[in-house]
Amino acid sequence: AMAELGAAGEDIERFYALPDATKAAFELGKVEEARTLATELLDLAPRFRGDWNYGNAIHDGHMVLGRAALREGAIEQAEQELLLAGSTPGSPQLDSFGPNMSLARDMLEAGHSETVIKYYALCGTFWEREDGRLRRWTVLAEKDRTPDFGANLLY
Repeated sequence: AMAELGAAGEDIERFYALPDATKAAFELGKVEEARTLATELLDLAPRFRGDWNYGNAIHDGHMVLGRAALREGAIEQAEQELLLAGSTPGSPQLDSFGPNMSLARDMLEAGHSETVIKYYALCGTFWEREDGRLRRWTVLAEKDRTPDFGANLLY
């Protein structure tokens, strides 16, 4: 993902490469780089509002900013970013496979299930093929339990 970003020249190429690079930087422990990339992604997004990747950009940019905030103990900011991530209009990927639930998991593990439940409701507005997962995950969150998100931690 980082190599693809490095090879991207035009803004549209960066726009396509940034979601994966942003998540990869965070997973590699490069929190400040991830924050910078997520901010760039969200800054570019309005220029590509009609693009298939727009919803991914909104979700992933806010999700990574939220994870960074939570890591620093900025709970209110992390909660706000989670809800902004869930406010995405969706995308072909989000509508089919669903969103990356890393920030939701982190928030549940930190004891902030109320915001996660609101996030699940937002995800229900675009995730067409969720097959009852959001309801099951909501029930678990109401019991202060963290679901096995499976592949939704990787997307």
